[in-house]
Amino acid sequence: NAIFSNFPQAKFQRCWVHVARNLMGHVRKHDRREIMTDFKMIRQAATLEAAQADLSNFVAKWDQKYHRQLIKIQNYQDLFTFYDFPPAIRNTIYSTNLIESFNKQVKKRLHKKEQFPNEAALDRFFVTQVMDYNDKFENRSHRGFKTCRDTLDAMFH
Repeated sequence: NAIFSNFPQAKFQRCWVHVARNLMGHVRKHDRREIMTDFKMIRQAATLEAAQADLSNFVAKWDQKYHRQLIKIQNYQDLFTFYDFPPAIRNTIYSTNLIESFNKQVKKRLHKKEQFPNEAALDRFFVTQVMDYNDKFENRSHRGFKTCRDTLDAMFH
């Protein structure tokens, strides 16, 4: 809610990696490879319409064995948000790997600290981590973002 109140145009994308891991936790071992191949095909579809059709086919194929898990996947409202963006960046934003990588770095540095004297010190530590990250990546673009910069600027301005 805080993100949407401060950034009203923000969009939420459910992480496909986490959805797949969760699905794999409920699937028989001998079905895993085939299910993962089928599930990956949904995400790799060229258009939203094709992805939705692939999801329907996936559900039709596996529903009898894994009905409960597939109902959850079908009910996710935010599974296909990445199709709202240019194809060049879809492979970067379908998962939360970028965010998780940053969080992992912050946690690693946080564990080296034994304690903070007060909440303000913790805030300063966190802001410093964010600023360091921004400085490090200021002149670099994540995969695909440089090629569609004009499109993204037009979408959000």
